Amino acid sequence: MLTPGNVNDATAFGQVLDGIRAPRLGTGRPRTTPDRVLGDKAYSSRSIRHLLRRRGIAATILERRDQAANRRRRGALGGRPPAFDKVT
Repeated sequence: MLTPGNVNDATAFGQVLDGIRAPRLGTGRPRTTPDRVLGDKAYSSRSIRHLLRRRGIAATILERRDQAANRRRRGALGGRPPAFDKVT
């Protein structure tokens, strides 16, 4: 799927997920929901993470430095720690 250069990737991300068809090893319909999505920093927006969470899809997406800094700045307000678990 192609979008114009000035359009955010989050606008087309749901359509890309809807188009996934992964064949099963045995018989049956193709799978339409991946187990995990891998992405770079461009896909770390709140809307993409919310969409994946709502569909029950695990995500491995690097976080932009400014997002981690904002969460660290909020500090006592909570949120997950700004660390990346390399073991997973």
